[in-house]
Amino acid sequence: MTASDTPSIAMDDTGDPPLRPLPERAASLLARVDAPPRLVAHLRAVHDVAAQLVAWVQRHCPRLESDAEAVLFGAATHDIGKALHPAELSGPGARHEAAGRELLLTHGVEARLARFAGTHASWTAPGIGVEDLLVSLADKVWKNKRVPELEDLVVARLAGADGRPAWQWFMELDETLTAIGEGADRRLAYQMSHPLTRPQ
Repeated sequence: MTASDTPSIAMDDTGDPPLRPLPERAASLLARVDAPPRLVAHLRAVHDVAAQLVAWVQRHCPRLESDAEAVLFGAATHDIGKALHPAELSGPGARHEAAGRELLLTHGVEARLARFAGTHASWTAPGIGVEDLLVSLADKVWKNKRVPELEDLVVARLAGADGRPAWQWFMELDETLTAIGEGADRRLAYQMSHPLTRPQ
């Protein structure tokens, strides 16, 4: 597997599970930084879940203003820093967060889009927008991990946008996340089918 395989993992038909291709700009960036195959597969899975969340929000809460393109790009690149810190692909670590943001900025990505590499694990930090929350949520629910604190923050944004009570939004969001979570095993299997490193 070589760097030329990155666009294939990022863009080609996955079969099972069916995953949306990454945005072309994100796929190109991943190829340029020689992203490991498993990282590209992970980003593909998270991006697909982010697309599902964006579509759900647009359908059910059109009054909530958000930048769908930013969410999708953010989900497609949020862990790009793991190309520089590959040990964090299979173990804990947060060095990839700031490194990913800097890497994206170095490659000409605007700060408003590069920020997700640094905010995807910091959903309570000051200045976090709804786009950041959706990327963080996608990064959890793709593997069926539920984080009540994060989900409550999303619910608060939904309730604040259209005035319906938070409990109602909680129920609707919970139903959606449960449905998305049902595909977690297939997404995990897809990610694990790709090697952690490229053959030398």
